Amino acid sequence: MPRSLSEKFIVLPFKKVRGNLAPGEMRQASNPAAAERIAESMSERFVGVAAFSVMVDMETGDMSSPRVLCKFGETADIAA
Repeated sequence: MPRSLSEKFIVLPFKKVRGNLAPGEMRQASNPAAAERIAESMSERFVGVAAFSVMVDMETGDMSSPRVLCKFGETADIAA
């Protein structure tokens, strides 16, 4: 049975929690350019921000194949 995959664009801010990098609240963007604009505008308020393209399984909501579009400051690898 083929899985229904859709490309989505997300922006993930990072903050320091007890000296460690922790992801903040994820935001969705409508396209790669919007994701990069959002990431850049958020970069002043967070230790780091990254914009990603991810494939989302529309049936389960699982995200896979993250690809970094841009990043500012300190970010963590979300594929880990």
